[in-house]
Amino acid sequence: MDTDVSRPSALPTANLSRSYSTQQGQSSTEYLDTVQEQWNQKVDADVDVLVEGMVDLVNLASIGNKDKFIVAQEAFLTQLRAESMVRAAHSLLSVVHSMKLLLLLSDEAQLTHRRDAEMAAVQEEKAATKAKVAKLLDELLQNQSSSSA
Repeated sequence: MDTDVSRPSALPTANLSRSYSTQQGQSSTEYLDTVQEQWNQKVDADVDVLVEGMVDLVNLASIGNKDKFIVAQEAFLTQLRAESMVRAAHSLLSVVHSMKLLLLLSDEAQLTHRRDAEMAAVQEEKAATKAKVAKLLDELLQNQSSSSA
């Protein structure tokens, strides 16, 4: 039966600071190193699952004399491996999504650099406008003094 009801889909979720909490006595550099190591371990584990899955799929794809039982067994193992690979891929997408959010939300150096560059451009524009106004004012005053003389 078709309906107009929207079906919620699985969207990537970001775990920005759920599992990462600073511990007392830990400097911010040590904390950031710990967080980076945790991210690296998670990415390495997911990539290992994907690589092992591909190796297993290639090994299962061998051609030869097979009876129905072996074909069914290989189909089942292929399906299991594919499901674990899909979970690993979703996990990697979640990591990428979280990293994007962290970059957007905590890249203060980039924001500061952009703000400073914009301020410098506005200051230059302000100085150029002041010089232009002063020049135009001088010309106006010179025109008035020469017309009155």
